[in-house]
Amino acid sequence: MIRRALLTLGMLACATAPAAAQVLGLPVINNGAPTGISIGAEVGFASDAYFGGGGNAIGAHASVGLGFFGVTAAISRYAPKSGDPVWAPGASATLRLLGGPLVPFRITMQAGASRWTVGDVQFTHVPLSIGLAATIPNPAFAIKPWIAPRIDYLHSSLTSILNTSDVHFGISGGIDVALLNGLSIRGAYDRTSNDGAHPSIFSLGLGFAL
Repeated sequence: MIRRALLTLGMLACATAPAAAQVLGLPVINNGAPTGISIGAEVGFASDAYFGGGGNAIGAHASVGLGFFGVTAAISRYAPKSGDPVWAPGASATLRLLGGPLVPFRITMQAGASRWTVGDVQFTHVPLSIGLAATIPNPAFAIKPWIAPRIDYLHSSLTSILNTSDVHFGISGGIDVALLNGLSIRGAYDRTSNDGAHPSIFSLGLGFAL
């Protein structure tokens, strides 16, 4: 009984470790509301301060939108240095507050949610972010730098009695390069502040607009 209690407390302590991603192991991406239908894939590299002592993640996403509002569904497989791989599905909704096709600067608001399970502990992650993005046009491609500060809410529970909740500040940013054929390339970085620790993720991704 004592050993099980200690294991439970240890798992809940791990639950307080911040998850800096929309889905586990990948950055929160808020680079503008999606337009039309698009799909993509990413690989993420987490620092040692991240969940499970760091590790790597692969993920995929699909988005649909009208230009001013869009939704994205995503899933990741995160392989930490300590522990078994974890699958984490999630979704987000993005609303454009300012900017448009003829305006090279955009402000967006995004809310997302993701859930995953480690052992008997279930995690729920809810990031709320404001995205600032610009478009630098070129004859053959467009460069899109963006940055998105946010509030991260992370809830973990083992039973209806043993549960914890944490709120932290996070920020993500990156550069997208969009080609005329619909292909895009993205590099992104994500960092969260948590009681002196700063877990971070770097990712590379490919996308395609259908």
